[in-house]
Amino acid sequence: MKAIILSAGQGSRLGHIVDEKPKCLIEFNGRTLLDRQLDTLKANGVNEAVVVTGFEDELVNATIARRSEGPEVRTIYNPFYKVADNTGSLYIAREELSGDCLVWNGDTLVSNRLMQRVLANDRQGICATIDRKSSYDEDDMKVVEADGRLKAIGKRLEPSIVNAESIGLIAFRAGGAECFREAIERAIRTPEGTTIWYLRVIHRLAQSSEIWTLDINGEEWGEVDFPADVETAKKLTAGWDAIGKAAAA
Repeated sequence: MKAIILSAGQGSRLGHIVDEKPKCLIEFNGRTLLDRQLDTLKANGVNEAVVVTGFEDELVNATIARRSEGPEVRTIYNPFYKVADNTGSLYIAREELSGDCLVWNGDTLVSNRLMQRVLANDRQGICATIDRKSSYDEDDMKVVEADGRLKAIGKRLEPSIVNAESIGLIAFRAGGAECFREAIERAIRTPEGTTIWYLRVIHRLAQSSEIWTLDINGEEWGEVDFPADVETAKKLTAGWDAIGKAAAA
């Protein structure tokens, strides 16, 4: 299994918290968001990672170079990060979409137990990781699913039909990555291609083929988009660090 981490963005909605560094280099209790993602992969036996960079890519490369432990990491620079959304990042990295792999948003932290569930899941093809809550706001990547199948995904879905949200972690197996790569190549050639999220491509695929869902309701994860998210993520990671120290004692 290989992981593709989308870390090209600056994270402008975080304001002064990011200043002149990419969002993926925000620190949570002494470790950057990217380091924590790579640590989670290593802890769960994922030994290969591809990080798609963009804003201040040299800082990301330096952070990776300082690591003393796995996984093996290589970077791909997206020179169009200012004008293209994450579909553009996946187009730049499209040759990596092969075999069994994960696509992971560069602003999402997940617990080791959550990652274990994603990797242990035996759904073939394409499987989106989802969570549930009592209500969804305008910034949530909303999902409509039924019987473990994704029917629709997007921020503008009618709230009355929404019953889950995407956490920004998708697993591809048994030809799923190749199918997705072809869909990315088609999407980027459309007039809106550089302006859409890659999950719009997943939505389109779901209209004509089976896209599975993995419900991780009850597991811990966090997305870092706004200043308040940073404090939430600090609390989450502090808890995970405490669990790790207790296990090592």
